[in-house]
Order: sequence, then structure tokens, then C-alpha cells
Amino acid sequence: MTTEAVTEASGHCRFTYRLRLSSASRAALDTEWDRVRWVWNECLAKSRAVHAHNRVTGEKMTCGPVQLAAMLTEARARTGWLREGACVPQQQVIRDFGKSRAKALGDIQARVPVRQLPTLEYTKRGFRLKDGHLYLAGGIVVRPVWSRRLPKPPSSVRVDRDAVGHWWASFVVPAVTEQLPVTGRVIGIDWGVKETATTTSDDHDLPHPQHGRTAAQKLARYQRMMARRKPKRGQAASKGYREAKRQTARLHRTVHAQRQDTARKWAKKVVRDHDAIAVEDFRPKFLAKTTMARKAADAAISATKKALVEMARKHGRPVHLVHPAHTTMDCAQCGARTKHALPLSERTYTCTACGAVSPRDKNSARVMLARAGLNPAGADLVSPATC
Repeated sequence: MTTEAVTEASGHCRFTYRLRLSSASRAALDTEWDRVRWVWNECLAKSRAVHAHNRVTGEKMTCGPVQLAAMLTEARARTGWLREGACVPQQQVIRDFGKSRAKALGDIQARVPVRQLPTLEYTKRGFRLKDGHLYLAGGIVVRPVWSRRLPKPPSSVRVDRDAVGHWWASFVVPAVTEQLPVTGRVIGIDWGVKETATTTSDDHDLPHPQHGRTAAQKLARYQRMMARRKPKRGQAASKGYREAKRQTARLHRTVHAQRQDTARKWAKKVVRDHDAIAVEDFRPKFLAKTTMARKAADAAISATKKALVEMARKHGRPVHLVHPAHTTMDCAQCGARTKHALPLSERTYTCTACGAVSPRDKNSARVMLARAGLNPAGADLVSPATC
């Protein structure tokens, strides 16, 4: 299984592959994660000590990357267990700590718990690819499942384990634009709950797949099993509890993969058939407080939107993010705006100025095109509108 994601700022993309591990490699990765977690906790303790000292004395001592790197060098010199591990992921966790600390000194994450999923970062000097195997610093050798080739040599790799217990390798490579033939067509997209995406083209509408609703019965069963077998505080979890927890995590991952697959296939179809895309820049946080919260979460609007933007960037198609304000109140034909917002129960839009009648979501999708400055006829394209 391979997944691909394009990062917006750096012009790089990430390819993720499943890993096949021997028992020795699995144990080595777990031990490496113990060392990385220890380094993070030491960074946190030193940062808090310096912060408390400055607050009491009024001094301005710093605890930046230089001081933390010196702390790591000293710790590796006196601790054989830490010295046995690779220095690359340990140095990388110091950089990650510095980024999190730079956001807000008083809002640093608490001590990394044991239950957090392992994640190891390796820069270019900490890994190499040879004969289909991934060689990590510290003598760890793993075998990725190469479902597709990397387009360019990777600059870094992230090795992590998911809740199911599967290990993955995520490579960062420079993004390669794969140009598609010009079609002369444009499309407007409006997000919704009844349908995940309503477009100006009937052939590209995305109905609600309801993957979460399909798996709800099995999920409820596994959650009841966990509730019955939940261990008391201080007691080890039983085999039945661990198995129910694993099945729950596996079901969640299956639903996530289904949503991702549906979103990417739909996004590829939209990007392949259109030269430019006008999409509602929808932020569905407010839906969490409504009666549609469960259905909206199952629709995975944010994930679908992200997949569309990434696919368009990969193939060099411009995407126009349109502000969602008043998109259901404007008329796509004449541009007039209704005096009152339409209730969700009213699914037909009727313009009081020109008398145009159309389905509510279809009208909103056409408004996206108008606001983005795209010709609805699909003949002339203009520069992206400022949203």
C-alpha cells in the first residue's frame, strides 16, 4: 500500500510504504523509540528548569538547540544505553522540541507518555536505500513493500507505527509536476452533507459514501467488548481486551483508508477532466455543534478537500479557494443576493431578482466559478481571483 501527499510550502511530496520487519528489527525500532522518548523528556525537564530559574531570579538564561545539543552529547558520553542508539533520530527530536517550544514557552507538551505511537525521523545521513532494503542508522535493516517507485532520491524518511501495530516508512522527495492534457473545461465545487461534493458537472458529483455508518455496527460491538474487559487501575490488560482494542484500531484504519481512497479517486477524476477548479474554502468546525455532526464527520469534507488540492498541485492545475460567505444567498445568474439566509430544509434556490430556479447546491457551485473569475462556458480562463 502506498500513499502520497504533497506538502504545500516546501514543494516536496511524501510517499508512504508498508514495512516488513523481522523480530530483531521490530525490537530494535522499539528500543530506538525508548531512547528518543528519553531525550524528549530530558529536553522538557531542562527547559522547565531554566524557565523556573529565570522566573525566580529574573535572569534571561536560554535553553535553545545549542544547549540541548550539548546536553545530548554529555548524556551520550555518560550513558552507554543511549550511546548504543543512533544519534540522528535523537538530534532530530531536539529540533522537533525546539519547534514546539518556539510556539509558546508556557504551552509545551507534557512528558511524552509511554502509550504514544513510536515515530523516528532520519535525515539524509541517517539512512540509505540498497537492493530494495532500507538501512537505518544504528544497524537496523527493514524491507519496504515497493508498490511504486520513488520519482527522485529521498531527502528524509519517517519510520512510525500505527495503532494496529503496522510499521510504515514515509519518504520525502522533491515534488514532480505531471502535466495533463488541456481540456478547456472548468468546474465549481460546493461542499455539503447530503452529498459530499456538488459540482457544476453532474458527472463529477460525489455522493456521501457513508463508510463510517457501514462500519458502525462492528465498531459498537468491539467497543462493548472493550468496556466489559476494561482493566482496573494498576492492573494489566487481559488478552481479550487487547484483542478488542486491536480490532477497534483496525476497523478505524479501514474506514480511514476507504475515505482516503474515495477522495483520491474522485479528485483524480476532477483534476484530469478540468483545467481549473473553483472550490469552496469550507471550514466544517461549526458542524460539530449541530445535529449533522456525525454525518458531516463521516463525509470527511476536510480530507476530501485536501486530496483535491494535493492532486491539483501534483498535476499543475490551478485551484481557486473561494470564501464560503453568502454562497447560498447569491444568484449564479445575475449575482443578486437574497435578504435572508436560506434554511437547510429549503433545497431549491429561487432568485427574487431574475427568477432563476435551480437546486441550492448547484447554484452555490456556479457561484464558486463566478467568484473565482472563471468563465462558466469554460472557454477563457483568467488569473486566479484573490479570496
